[in-house]
Amino acid sequence: MIVDHRVYTARPGRLSEFVDAFEALGLPLYTRYCGTLIGYFVAESGALNQVVHLWAYDDAADRDRRRWALARDPQWQVFLDAALPLLVSQESRLLRPTSFSPAIASPGTKGAPPQAASDD
Repeated sequence: MIVDHRVYTARPGRLSEFVDAFEALGLPLYTRYCGTLIGYFVAESGALNQVVHLWAYDDAADRDRRRWALARDPQWQVFLDAALPLLVSQESRLLRPTSFSPAIASPGTKGAPPQAASDD
């Protein structure tokens, strides 16, 4: 399993508008095509105007397949047209859980424990 850790920085004063657009237009598509939502958070301290969301996938290939399908849906462009003008930056990193990380159900594993991270 991997976790896609995504951070979006909104233009000052536009964070709630971005969150609303994601909930209304982006979330239905993400839940149809992408991995399992672990959490969706708004920063309360540190770097402000940020949304952090975490998605579980079986592996990087699973993520690639799902995101490819998402990008092909015409409604994805509708979401992007609404959301991208509200953003300053976007980040995405793939995380691999350690052997002692709590189990999170990714789409194909249904709650199987994560594989241990190796030093490769």
